[in-house]
Amino acid sequence: MNKIHLTPEPLTPEAFAPFGDLVEVGGKPIMINEGTTERYHRLSDVTLGSETGASMGIINIFRAQPRSMPMNITMMERHPLGSQAFLPTNDRPYLVLVCLGDHAPDPTTLKLFIADGSGPSVQGVTYKANCWHHPLLALDEQTDFWVVDRMGSGNNLEEVDFDASVSITIDRR
Repeated sequence: MNKIHLTPEPLTPEAFAPFGDLVEVGGKPIMINEGTTERYHRLSDVTLGSETGASMGIINIFRAQPRSMPMNITMMERHPLGSQAFLPTNDRPYLVLVCLGDHAPDPTTLKLFIADGSGPSVQGVTYKANCWHHPLLALDEQTDFWVVDRMGSGNNLEEVDFDASVSITIDRR
């Protein structure tokens, strides 16, 4: 059996770039609303797809239950027709698990990040269209996420189970 054990690394814009955008306060703000509000402009782009038929961007709230560690990973998912952004409503830590792969997730490319809110602001992520990722991995307590997503025609969800010969375990340490 091929065993893969993952521990999280810091979530940085550079490390996450192959998978999408890190969404956090950064750079020089644009002052708006008579100088009372800092606007951090275009932190991430939203992809809605180019297939025939109407599609639109929608905003959801996902309420994630905390995961117990260590945890076995058996599947990944992706959204081929649009990007998907996850923006936590608090600064509690959560894990972000991603990998590469054309037709199926490639377990040899798995990357595990921790978004811990210890930086200049709360960290969110935008997964590129077709980015293999694991569903939400909240830690410590129930956490709400604002989710910017695509709604429209076409199948925008693919879920793939890893082969039983691969054992993937993540730990918070």
